[in-house]
Amino acid sequence: MTLGWTDLLQHLLSFVLVIGLMLGLLWALKRLQGGALMQRKHQRLQVLETLSLGPRQKLALVRVDGQQMLVGVTAGQINALGPWQPLPGDQAVHTDAVEVLS
Repeated sequence: MTLGWTDLLQHLLSFVLVIGLMLGLLWALKRLQGGALMQRKHQRLQVLETLSLGPRQKLALVRVDGQQMLVGVTAGQINALGPWQPLPGDQAVHTDAVEVLS
């Protein structure tokens, strides 16, 4: 059984459609994982930044009720390392972003 040009074109277009749907789904999942679509208006806890120090260790800068804290995270525990003072421009940028999203 041989395939004609129309059958070949139909298979190719179907393949392109499936790949496109998969890429769209991956993009949507990435947006959901970042919390952009599911973010609550008044969050008390936010992870501002993370820095990987190794395969199972990282530093995280978190904001809780407006105060920033540096946290060390390993596979077995989480340690508060101390308060973190935001740079003068950081708070203004965050406030502006919240006002734009609201």
